[in-house]
Amino acid sequence: MSTTLRVEEHDDRVVVTLSRPEARNAINAAMVRELHDVCAALEERPRLLLLTGDGGTFAAGADIGELRERGRDQALQGINSRLFDRIARLPLPTLAAVDGYALGGGAELAYACDLRLASPAAVFGNPEPGLGILAAAGACWRLRDLVGASVAKQVLLAGKRLDAEDALRLGLVAEIAPAGELLKRAHALLDRMARSGPLALRLTKLVADAPGGHPVTDDLAQAILFESADKRARMDAFLSGGRS
Repeated sequence: MSTTLRVEEHDDRVVVTLSRPEARNAINAAMVRELHDVCAALEERPRLLLLTGDGGTFAAGADIGELRERGRDQALQGINSRLFDRIARLPLPTLAAVDGYALGGGAELAYACDLRLASPAAVFGNPEPGLGILAAAGACWRLRDLVGASVAKQVLLAGKRLDAEDALRLGLVAEIAPAGELLKRAHALLDRMARSGPLALRLTKLVADAPGGHPVTDDLAQAILFESADKRARMDAFLSGGRS
């Protein structure tokens, strides 16, 4: 039973709400364990994933009380980074719906998702150096890939926070939606993805995330899809005038 998450399972998606309202959904060890459980379920039965936060906050960071007690050995375990890498590698697309603060580890969790939507109140930032540490769960390279080196260094080194308009302009988020409509818009985006072939989505994500890219990778993935029954059924429907 989850104590830090609310998990809703559907045929084509799983909706996970971070729910530690007393700590502004700060990511603690229990939440890490429970998110690993979600990942295990999605690896066994691939579905889309929607991550959001309770109470007008996505996640205001990692649990500072726990971080205060961690030492070298815990850092080398990569407690948060291993989780966020696992989320990034999930078979089907992941979406973060960010309302309010996504700071520190909360920002890194959002960066690990394939896509992000934001409410007008969304704020992304990585204030870790102010606590004498660095953003070691992916921000130092994922944020650079998402928004470019200059903006990433402004966030990571100079403490700049990106509001929703900044995030949209820089491509960090796909859309801004009023807080009351954020989940509705998120589900609409998932609905659009769910209409695609699941194997096509899975292989597209693998190829898009492959470091460096190579035409042979594209060819091999396409070879698998060209032999699939789903491809033939969808193209037959298109050619007969049906909806793809």
